[in-house]
Amino acid sequence: MIPRVIKEDIYWVGFIDWDRRLFDSLIPTPHGTTYNSYLVKGSEKTMLIDTVDFGKENYLLNALELAGIKKVDYIVSNHAEQDHSGSLPKILEKFPDAKIVTNAKCKDFLESFLLIPEEKFIVVKDNEEISLGNKTVQFMIAPWVHWPDTMFSYVKEDRILFSCDFLGSHYATSELFVSDEKEVYLSAKRYYAEIMMPFRTMIKKHLERIDNLDIDIIAPSHGPLYNKPSFIIEAYKDWAGDSVKNQVIIPYVSMHGSTKVMVDYLSEKLMAKGVETKLFNLEVADAGELLMSLVDAATIVIGASTMLVGPHPLAYYVTYLVNAVRPKTKFVSVVGSYGWGGNAIEVIKGLITNIKVDLIEPVYIKGYPRESDFKALDTLAEEIFGKHKEIGLLK
Repeated sequence: MIPRVIKEDIYWVGFIDWDRRLFDSLIPTPHGTTYNSYLVKGSEKTMLIDTVDFGKENYLLNALELAGIKKVDYIVSNHAEQDHSGSLPKILEKFPDAKIVTNAKCKDFLESFLLIPEEKFIVVKDNEEISLGNKTVQFMIAPWVHWPDTMFSYVKEDRILFSCDFLGSHYATSELFVSDEKEVYLSAKRYYAEIMMPFRTMIKKHLERIDNLDIDIIAPSHGPLYNKPSFIIEAYKDWAGDSVKNQVIIPYVSMHGSTKVMVDYLSEKLMAKGVETKLFNLEVADAGELLMSLVDAATIVIGASTMLVGPHPLAYYVTYLVNAVRPKTKFVSVVGSYGWGGNAIEVIKGLITNIKVDLIEPVYIKGYPRESDFKALDTLAEEIFGKHKEIGLLK
């Protein structure tokens, strides 16, 4: 790739992965992604901040050659996950005198993942600095965004925050800086929902910390850079904050149609009461779109057919996923149908121990819904409406 100027003597030297459609064998990336590596040339020393994914190292080496780099003194590893560090061994082969600058936790991971010898490392502590001559790089330990080893790097003279996964997006683009904020907003929200949402408490603390920095540019590890930092910072404050919206999310699976009838009826009743409702058929739903919807929703209603004596595997999976990402949702309920019996409700209740929610009485019926079952759904819709009104989402 061709090196791209961010500020004088600071370059993007990463890789644009237009074709990647799945991350971590789980997360959809419909717009591809980038692996952002950055070159900082000081008057005395040269530093590379993060590398690129395994198999993309030749693109990085080519960019460094085009930038006229003969020597790299430091390679910063802000985070050990292989999409950032996978090419480190090859980069070290090219620049054998370079030292890897990272924190103690990241060092431990890199030694395990990539078998890098201990003597290659310089371990830094929180707020420690390294001088490159006319440029000073400050390191900020920032655990749990989204691994325990994460840190940020901040070039003080140029006011650039290299924020690692924090504030990033899986969004492949030829533009270095964000130009279409609406488009990037959606990709960044998807990224937050899929990766950052479980660590909402820590994210709020890190947002408070960077508020004290003078920042011209935020340079994340994925997606375009922000030369208007307030855009992404304010978005994160909204997503990580405690307020929810007047929304009910209904992920559902219906084997023979009964649960689908219940879900459709409930959603109609909610919409008639002024409650925004989003349905996700788990047979075809995009997991990223579903997780994005959970960022703001006040209520989740899981629609679960029964398979044998428990919830359908898709209902089990989505409940497990909700529990794992820990949205700020306030209320949860379940609707569903069974044939001869089962304990789907008990299983689902046992899967949501990580989130602090009020459980609204489920509607779990045998077979196709009868008149009494529709009345129970009326009651559920009324209770959800009342809960939303109670916390100020409806008048």
